[in-house]
Amino acid sequence: MAQPSSDTNSTDAKKPRVILVGIGGATCSGKTTLAKHLLRILPNSVIIHQDDFAPPQELVPFHPIYQVQDWDAPAGAISWPRMIDFLRHVKETGAIPVDHRSHDHLNEQKQVPLEDLVREQWKFVFENIQKKAEARGEKVIWGLVDGFLLYWHPQVIEQLDVRIFLRVPHDILKHRRHERHGYHTAEGSLWRDPPHYWEQIVWPAYIEANQEIFQNGDLENGAPSDKVKGLVLVEGTQMKDIINESCVALKEALENM
Repeated sequence: MAQPSSDTNSTDAKKPRVILVGIGGATCSGKTTLAKHLLRILPNSVIIHQDDFAPPQELVPFHPIYQVQDWDAPAGAISWPRMIDFLRHVKETGAIPVDHRSHDHLNEQKQVPLEDLVREQWKFVFENIQKKAEARGEKVIWGLVDGFLLYWHPQVIEQLDVRIFLRVPHDILKHRRHERHGYHTAEGSLWRDPPHYWEQIVWPAYIEANQEIFQNGDLENGAPSDKVKGLVLVEGTQMKDIINESCVALKEALENM
């Protein structure tokens, strides 16, 4: 589990104000990369990976047609009660449970650079916001929740204060997924995609999980529906643009709370 990005000892006596930021989108859309860049920008921030709430490998269901374990089906890929309880705990206490463990550091970490100027400009903005909050007796804590099924379960959506969705074209997602060497499960073992896993499992599950988020179920081009209130749709593949759009949304959300 990532730790807060700045020293918080001097503000521990402040009243915590927890803001949970959802970062959703398809596998390989850049969710974790965005979260890690935001971690370096936002004071008192921490990343919460949805993948850490996957069930043990022996409990992951098998696809009824292809008879391979289905790590992407919305109903079975995440232990939803555990994740919901976790988010509620963080929201109420401003702290990550001490027994929580993340396996994200085991996964392949592809670096997507961000210009120093962009990062420092936004870091300055949010550090000033933090100082103003502290003057009011508050300590703003950012929880960056990234996950490919983030907007499927209504009780997860309910916990999120800001809801970002990264939309990337199908062919780019497919290419990125095929470039990956695998994912580590909750136990730390490595999962590798069987042949045709993208076409048979991943993309259909993505459609199932997210089609209600967009009008007429059009994930590629549709406007957001009413399922996820205030959804911030971020499109494109340039990290500078993604960061700028996301940070504008975070700043506006904080000012309106």
